[in-house]
Amino acid sequence: MSDTVHRNSRVQLRRAVLSSYLGSVIEYYDFLLYSTVSALVFNRVFFSELDPVVGTVASLGTFATGYLARPLGGVVFGHFGDRLGRKRMLVITMTMMGVVSTLIGLLPTYAQIGVWAPILLVVLRVLQGIAIGGEWGGAVLMSAEHATSRRGLWASFTNAGAPSGMVLSTVVLALVSGAVSEQQFIDWGWRIPFLLSALLLILGLFVRAKVDETPVFASARPKRSESLPLLEVLRHHPRNLLLAIGIGFGAFVVQATLTTFLLSYAVEAGFTRQTVLNVLAVSSVGAVLGIVGFSALSDRIGRRPVVIAGAIGMAVVSFILFPLIDTGSVVSLTVAVVLGQSVVHPAMYGPLAALYTEMFGTRTRYTGASLGYQVSATGAGLAPVVFASMSGGGVSSLAISALIAASCVITAVSIMATKESHRAELGERPDATDAPGEPSVQS
Repeated sequence: MSDTVHRNSRVQLRRAVLSSYLGSVIEYYDFLLYSTVSALVFNRVFFSELDPVVGTVASLGTFATGYLARPLGGVVFGHFGDRLGRKRMLVITMTMMGVVSTLIGLLPTYAQIGVWAPILLVVLRVLQGIAIGGEWGGAVLMSAEHATSRRGLWASFTNAGAPSGMVLSTVVLALVSGAVSEQQFIDWGWRIPFLLSALLLILGLFVRAKVDETPVFASARPKRSESLPLLEVLRHHPRNLLLAIGIGFGAFVVQATLTTFLLSYAVEAGFTRQTVLNVLAVSSVGAVLGIVGFSALSDRIGRRPVVIAGAIGMAVVSFILFPLIDTGSVVSLTVAVVLGQSVVHPAMYGPLAALYTEMFGTRTRYTGASLGYQVSATGAGLAPVVFASMSGGGVSSLAISALIAASCVITAVSIMATKESHRAELGERPDATDAPGEPSVQS
């Protein structure tokens, strides 16, 4: 009997990891596809009446709205995920993202419907943000709560879905871009990758339907008399919530810089769009391996040393990114992006999936982990807008590098204030409240 239970649990773990990974790939394909296109095309499609620099800032501003909406998704889906279960929410978030992305692909331009085009674009981007705000927490918990060991490794596949989605979106964009002329791509070619979201949605829902609810949640299903998960997090885990926000802030600023702002910066520096997309695809493949590798390492030596090393390393690398791009060399551009996205950033980002899971108890874990992660993710939404404004205003790249480094320092200080948790059990304490540096789990 025990052998059968063990085999079933292993099968469910594999299904949960595959479901979380594919779901994350699909969600981030849609979300990051928008990021790439907003940096390269939307300023000419939805903000064509504006000055080119102002249009780029406005385009990246719509990109930012998706990040600003993510905490709302974390709260809403986190609440119901902690009350009703992780799986139900994940089906809803995936469906929502697929439908919204398809609608973006059908959206009329400014030339066709005027000011309604950017308004509708912002509305759809907000809905994207709400969907992905609820997706990440549930996907991470599906893997982490099914795992009985090597939680960092299994949970990391959700985070690895982000660069995988970037690879997929970049490859699709590159194929479409290479198959049509520059003007055709701007006129209609950019829509094709968004319309493909409908096919990805069908695949994702098929895989996700085969996964059971997590055993950790099933054994701690909340009673109706319990207070709201959000209130529980704010009342009993405020310190852990603040630390989670601080830990993720630098990682997200760096992520957005490498995958969004550097795109427009490199194009303005003289590189072709196709060259930049190719470099981004290569670095994103490396990021998948880096995230999984550093997360597995965090199972051995702890979350803290891996994240600290990544934050310090990225603070140093931030000062060489722009000088390398300014050389005009494709080799230097590749070195800059690969070093940042494939080598250093994964160390500060990969272990966060398991770490956030370990910082909150079962009955508030979806809400707490999602809220901490998604509030910190606003750094990714704001960074490209701020940096584009600074660059367009004649501010030197050195000042931008200093801000990136400062965000990495915030991550390093926050993770140093957090107690190591890689050997903690995902059990529930009846009186779980924050103690100095102590995760809300039972060892």
